[in-house]
Amino acid sequence: MAIADLITALLFSQPRYAEVQVLQILPGESNMTYWLLKSEPQEYAYADLEREKKTVWNGVKNPLALKHMRTMQPFDLGLFYHTGKERRIVGIVEVISSPYPDPALSDPKRVVIDIQAKGLLAKPVTLAQIKQDTQFTDFDLLRIPRLSVVPVAESYWHRILQLTTE
Repeated sequence: MAIADLITALLFSQPRYAEVQVLQILPGESNMTYWLLKSEPQEYAYADLEREKKTVWNGVKNPLALKHMRTMQPFDLGLFYHTGKERRIVGIVEVISSPYPDPALSDPKRVVIDIQAKGLLAKPVTLAQIKQDTQFTDFDLLRIPRLSVVPVAESYWHRILQLTTE
């Protein structure tokens, strides 16, 4: 199955997502970077982002996570991961700004980005599924589990999208 067809199948099988434009991402045709952004669903869930359409991604304190955020660019895509008891990837987001200092803080090292909802996954991908799949052995989600912003290799991105259809 072609990646564009796969994305069509996995993004938004529910009728409420019929109006969402399909992401045309083909292997080897993209210079974008992929990310995984973690959020405690009781604090800020993907449903909150869908309702608001876009948000400022803030509150990141870890130096390595901040380093990752400083490299983000508009049009990069991210997997929205619910932490806590859920522990699953539930949606896709798009970075819509370059990193900038958090306007609520006086520390220029603490950056934020703006993101927008791209769509809820038709079927969430759980942490257990990722742990059981041998293709993810070097994935930072597993290697550095407390990191809130994680780079996602293109091969991992495509495998995660495949898992939403299995």
